[in-house]
Amino acid sequence: MTTTAVNPVLLLAAVVRRIERLSPSFVRICFGGDGFEHLGPEAPTLDQRVKLLIPRPGRQVPQLDADGWYAAWLALPEEERGFVRTYTARAVVGEGDDRQLVVDFVLHGSPANGAAENGAAGPAGTWAEGARVGDEIGLLAPRRGHERTFGGVEFAPAGARRLILVADETAVPALASIAEALPADTDGIAVVEVPDATDFLDVRFPPGIEAHWIARGDRDRGTQALATLRSCLRLDTDGRPVNELPSLGRAADLDDDVWETAMYSSSGDDVTGALEDAAHLGPHDTYAWVAGDSDTVKACRRLLVGDAGLPRHQVAFMGYWKQGRAS
Repeated sequence: MTTTAVNPVLLLAAVVRRIERLSPSFVRICFGGDGFEHLGPEAPTLDQRVKLLIPRPGRQVPQLDADGWYAAWLALPEEERGFVRTYTARAVVGEGDDRQLVVDFVLHGSPANGAAENGAAGPAGTWAEGARVGDEIGLLAPRRGHERTFGGVEFAPAGARRLILVADETAVPALASIAEALPADTDGIAVVEVPDATDFLDVRFPPGIEAHWIARGDRDRGTQALATLRSCLRLDTDGRPVNELPSLGRAADLDDDVWETAMYSSSGDDVTGALEDAAHLGPHDTYAWVAGDSDTVKACRRLLVGDAGLPRHQVAFMGYWKQGRAS
């Protein structure tokens, strides 16, 4: 008897069920629809990545199959494709016909939210700004029970109970999902930089996590987050102003799209043995998870691995986006 392999990827038509404006910079959209009863993950979403297929204005979502979807999408005329964007799942809730995916969108740069950052709004943020209940996009996400095969989760602290968490607004949904799943005895620090104090969200950290929310305002992106992180780690600044510290310089040895975990390095670092080392992290080890714009992530990498001396297998650095590039 032959067994048909189950595709770990679901390609669904995601219909907007509910919209909630969380703050000036965040809007929460809940999606449901046919086939959502098969949507994973079953465990906490952590920093689970999914892909959204955003149609162009006035166009329908392309009709594609999960098998070979990307090649088929590329083969479409450009005006029919729309846009593919990667987001993190804030949560997966409900059961059966009521199962839904929750996604928190950042509205930085969307026309209805004021002046566009660097003069261009991303298609996903623009779509979310104008979304209405009943609107439809495409969704690529893990099938329930096949999350490991689908991938998309980088947070892997093993046995570590001391954490360093750093996020900008694009990584707040993943950070919030991670925080809610942490054991109650977790210690550490969280440094979260968002556009404005009105964007400080109600993230439920364990009591042992010292959370620092930073309103960026008109200051340079990442500057205050790096200064706060350095202060929390008690790293000496030698009396220099924060904008002169070497950790804020561009790291020539790292890609613009920096992505470094125990399993992968975008800069070509040798990760042989790192995954095995990470599996042996104990409760007294420190694990760092850093996500946000690439330049700030690279600066954090230099600070944590260089200045603070964290071993390579105890860190995960993810450049979710690049300033000046529509996302």
